[in-house]
Amino acid sequence: KKKKKKKKKKKKKKKKKKKKATGLLDGRRATTHWHYTRTLAARHPRVRVDENVLFVDEGTVLTSAGAASGIDLCLHILRRDLGVAASHHTARRLVAAPYRSGGQAQYVPRAVPEPLGERFAATREWALRHLGEPLGLDVLARHAAVSPRTFSRRFADDTGYTPMEWVTRARIDAARELLERSGRSIEQIATEVGLGTGANLRLHFQRVLGTSPSEYRRTFSRGGRG
Repeated sequence: KKKKKKKKKKKKKKKKKKKKATGLLDGRRATTHWHYTRTLAARHPRVRVDENVLFVDEGTVLTSAGAASGIDLCLHILRRDLGVAASHHTARRLVAAPYRSGGQAQYVPRAVPEPLGERFAATREWALRHLGEPLGLDVLARHAAVSPRTFSRRFADDTGYTPMEWVTRARIDAARELLERSGRSIEQIATEVGLGTGANLRLHFQRVLGTSPSEYRRTFSRGGRG
C-alpha cells in the first residue's frame, strides 16, 4: 500500500492591513498630549503639530491635548455656539476653570523653585474683579510682586497671551456676558468692563469675534435665542 503523503496545509498568513490615515489633519494645525507630539509629527509630517497648546480650533476640526484640556475645548465650543453665560454655567457645574484659552501652555518647565504660575493665577483672578479699573503692565506686575519684564515673559508662557492681550480678551468676555444678560447700553457696558467707549468696544469685538456688540446681543441674548 502506497502511503499517502499527507499534504501539509499551508497556513495562509493573514496580511495585516495597514490603517490608512484619513488625511483630515493634513495642512492643519493640531495638538495632542505633549508626551506624544513628536510621535504624531514624525508619523504624520503633513500635520502642523503644535506641542505647547491646550487645544486647537481649525473651524471644522478641533483637537485637544488630553482629558482635562478636552473639557476646556468643550467649554470653548459652548462659548462659540451658545455664548459666555452658557459656558460659565457649565464650568460651574463641572467645578472647572471658567475659561482657559487654547493658546495656554500645556506644560511649562520651571527654571526656578518658586511657582510663579500660581502667583500669576492669583493676579489674573484679581484682575478679573477689577476690569473696570486701569490695568496696565506695571499695575499687574506690582500685584504679582515681580518686575514688569519678568511678569510679561512668564505671563505669556503661562497663558499664551501678553498681559495686555489677556486683559483685553477678559474685558471682551465680561462685555459678552453683560450683552447676553442685561439691557445696558453699549456705552454703559464699555465703561463697566474698562474699554472706555462704545467705539472702542465695537473695535475690539470686531477684531476678536468678527461681529458687532449689537449683532452679538441679538444672537445670544436670552430673548434672541431660538
